Amino acid sequence: MKILFIGDIVGKPGRKALKEGLSRIAEKVKADFVIANVENAAGGFGITQEVGEEIFSLGVDVLTSGNHIWDKKEAVTYITRESRLLRPANYPEGVPGHGSLVVKSQGADKVAVLNISGRVFMSPMDCPFKAAKAAVKKLKEETNIIIIDFHAEATSEKIAFGRFLDGDVSAVIGTHTHVQTADETILPQGTAYITDVGMTGPLDSVIGIKKEQIIEKFLTQIPVRFETAKGPTILAAVIIDINPTTGRAAGIQRLQLNFP
Repeated sequence: MKILFIGDIVGKPGRKALKEGLSRIAEKVKADFVIANVENAAGGFGITQEVGEEIFSLGVDVLTSGNHIWDKKEAVTYITRESRLLRPANYPEGVPGHGSLVVKSQGADKVAVLNISGRVFMSPMDCPFKAAKAAVKKLKEETNIIIIDFHAEATSEKIAFGRFLDGDVSAVIGTHTHVQTADETILPQGTAYITDVGMTGPLDSVIGIKKEQIIEKFLTQIPVRFETAKGPTILAAVIIDINPTTGRAAGIQRLQLNFP
């Protein structure tokens, strides 16, 4: 089976790129299941129900997130009602929402999606390694097809996490840094891995934000109100080929589409 994982959607430009590119990609690669990270999808920061429903309507099956999931107040209510919207599973107990789910693909195979946050240069969280190991053990009771969105900053933490779970899951897909890396690979025990899938959003920007604002912040260190950039967009994703019986990955391919 083929799973399409779309990198962090940033604001209205990212949603526009998704609308223009998703049908083209899904038809070309015949994706059975689509996952997208949406923590920046509403105005560049957070998610709302309106935006979430818009993305679902385009053909995305599961929405993952990260440290910006709570940036819009209504996300707290939305995530309690919408099981297909995930937040990192290693938040402390009692936090609204869920960190994983199992859902059937178009081909009727069960797919588990697990969202985990890193800790290096990130907010304090429960150990991602231990949390993921425990969650994977439970998910394996239902399916061997397990995709992890590892939302983390440090390359070293991402690589270590991928190696730690090699053979236990189908794929570890890095998100958060918004820059697609060129290290996609199948690890020795059959887990597909990439350090960062990249961003779906404005191309002429600094990770989706107006470049002038980011540069000003670096030059002055004075807080600046960040805004989503405009102009040409990019859709960044990976397509993962998985054996539905064993859950092992047979291939992973980077994708990038540019739109004027």
